Amino acid sequence: MNAGEFVGALRALRLWSGLSYRELAAKAQALGASLPPSTITSMLGRNTLPRAPLIATFVLSCGLDQDTADRWTAVRNSIAVGSEHPVLRSPEQLEPPSDSGTEQTPANPQVTRRRQLRLMVLGLAAFGLVISVAASLLFKPTGSQHEGAVAEPQLPSGLLAEGWFLIQPAHIPDHGFCIGEGRERNRHTDRPLAVQRSCAAIVPATYLAATSIGGVYEIRWHHPVEGVGCLTVDEALTEDETLVAPAECTGAAHQRYQLEPTQIPSSTGYRIRPTHSGLCLGILGGLADVDNGAEVAQTACTGALDQVFLMRPTNRSRLHPGQPGGREPHE
Repeated sequence: MNAGEFVGALRALRLWSGLSYRELAAKAQALGASLPPSTITSMLGRNTLPRAPLIATFVLSCGLDQDTADRWTAVRNSIAVGSEHPVLRSPEQLEPPSDSGTEQTPANPQVTRRRQLRLMVLGLAAFGLVISVAASLLFKPTGSQHEGAVAEPQLPSGLLAEGWFLIQPAHIPDHGFCIGEGRERNRHTDRPLAVQRSCAAIVPATYLAATSIGGVYEIRWHHPVEGVGCLTVDEALTEDETLVAPAECTGAAHQRYQLEPTQIPSSTGYRIRPTHSGLCLGILGGLADVDNGAEVAQTACTGALDQVFLMRPTNRSRLHPGQPGGREPHE
């Protein structure tokens, strides 16, 4: 196990807990510790090891006990000092054979430590398997797809494969709305924003680009005039009702989104969560906002359908990320 795999296990643990970043922060506060949403974003948004004290707080906040938290911390520390974990074996295989007729020599402290690390890694690996199985059950699509529907490209883990998509607000599936370019309805500015509008001849084309972090994507707009831009939470704010607009792709956390399968109202339903805040994208006016041109905004997660989006694959083979004439996205 390396640092990236360990952080991946932390992300899986957070999904298993079902808690938002704010809820985890509240759990940590109740434990007498500090774990702000911004710290969680930093922990889970990179492939380097978090500081050791944060691991125990995070694991406890996810609902596990102190013994389990200690094991996670121990594995983190062993990775930090560059320990090479051998092939995992059963606990029985880790104990030397007993020989009642032979005097036992004192245990070598280094050998003992390596055996303890193996056991801790084995425990962590076993727990990770439990998380993986639970996640597969939670995210397994239910029901049959409509006959003739385009098959949704999915990875074995249940994550979406990158590609061209129509993103439809789930609370008004009969309105024929998709997320595309619009303007503020109050005319406060005249800049391009993400809004719900008619799917017919939707502009720009939307490309879901996978990052190196599983389940985290950039939402790239390919505009016929402006080129390529990434949907970006305004000024990296972590406040409710912050609008979302295209900007030059830089790979920043407020341009990356974790897609969480909801299975509601269908297997194509996803929550879209900015990685810098842990909040949810939704329609600015909530469930009642069914108007053409309603803005997309970052808001506190409620579980309501105005914060769920249907990811519909489209055929856009004539375009691809970084096409000539557009702004090159960050790689």
